[in-house]
This record gives sequence, structure tokens and C-alpha cells, in this order.
Amino acid sequence: MSLEVIEAQTGDNPVATILIMHGLGADGRDFLPIAEQLDLSSVGPVRFLFPSAPVIPVTINGGFEMPAWYDILGADLVKREDETGLRQSAASIETLIAREKARGIPAHRIVVAGFSQGCAMALMIGLRHTERLAGIVGLSGYLPLAATTAAERAAANHDTPIFLAHGTRDGVVVLPRAEASRDALQALGYTVDWHAYPMEHSVCPQEIVDLAQWLRRVLA
Repeated sequence: MSLEVIEAQTGDNPVATILIMHGLGADGRDFLPIAEQLDLSSVGPVRFLFPSAPVIPVTINGGFEMPAWYDILGADLVKREDETGLRQSAASIETLIAREKARGIPAHRIVVAGFSQGCAMALMIGLRHTERLAGIVGLSGYLPLAATTAAERAAANHDTPIFLAHGTRDGVVVLPRAEASRDALQALGYTVDWHAYPMEHSVCPQEIVDLAQWLRRVLA
């Protein structure tokens, strides 16, 4: 499955890549304005990748077709998961990571990030990638296929830093679901930089500031 991808660079000859996956019903343009607010000048030139998910029927929305990395089968999110869809989208994103390596950006200079469904994708891919990544960013989402994570995770990314942020008033992915994901990751030994903000299912200014600070650290 080939994905449509928007690219943006902060300068010539990028030294790092940040791959950002959008949430349900959005597309690759969704996080362009937020990426522009990240102060990463101390890192050097950075390439941003904004892939768009395929358009598929989404069960929870009555089968209405929209951009989605995988189907959402119920409001609980984790009792029934679209494992096939998750794995297909993960394989497509892995192709983009491989392309970045071929363009001269090593794995340890690549960050995978995402919002909501995109967060789930970032965690799934980042924990299973066979080479160490620079970092994993999950915004307003959760850990998918949690029961298989311990068996499928790659040792190379056991110490990869993880940034998780969530809204305390999130009515889409409720806070306890995100906290359970955080706790599961910490129980597996991952270092999680956790942030909670008084917001809905969205992104807030302080979150962008905190994320930029974290990115400057992991890409230093």
C-alpha cells in the first residue's frame, strides 16, 4: 500500500527526520501548522514527513469511508482491534522509514510521532522497529495490540525515549486508557516522558513547547 506523503524541510541537507501520523478522518496536512511551531533550530535542518492514511470504511462511524490507519470496531478501542489494518499500515510506514535510511538519515535520527490513531501507529511501529530510533511520540492516543507488545518488541528500541501527552478532558480516547498505556510501557521497562494537559482531544500550546524541548534533547 503506497501512501501519499507531504514533505517539508527546515533547511537543506536535513540531519534528522520526524514522521508524523494524523488522526482518524484527517490527512497529512493536519499537523503542518503544528510542525511549523516546533523550534528545532538547535538540531539543524529537519525533514518532516506527513503521510495520509488510506480511505477505508470505519465501523464505529457506521461504515462511512474516511482516512484511517485502521478500522475502529468499538468505543472501547482495545477489546476488539483491527489487527490486520494495524499491521498493513505499519508495513506502509516501515517503507517510508526505509526510504529515509536510503536517503541518508540513519534510524537513530528518525522520530516516529502521531496523534490519536497516529499515536497508536507510532507506538506500534516504534517499539517493533529493528533498529534504534531517536524517539517515539504519542499524542492523545493509546498502545495498540498491547497483549503482543512484549513478545514482538525489538530489543534495539528498549531504551528509546517515549513522549506521551494527553488531555485530561479527552472524550475520544479517555484519560484512563492513555494512563493504562503509559503504565504498560513503564512495566515493560520503557522510559516514558508523560504530560497531561487540561484540554479535550486536541493539541495545546504548552504541549507544543514541551514536545519541542523533548525533540531538541533526543535529537541533540
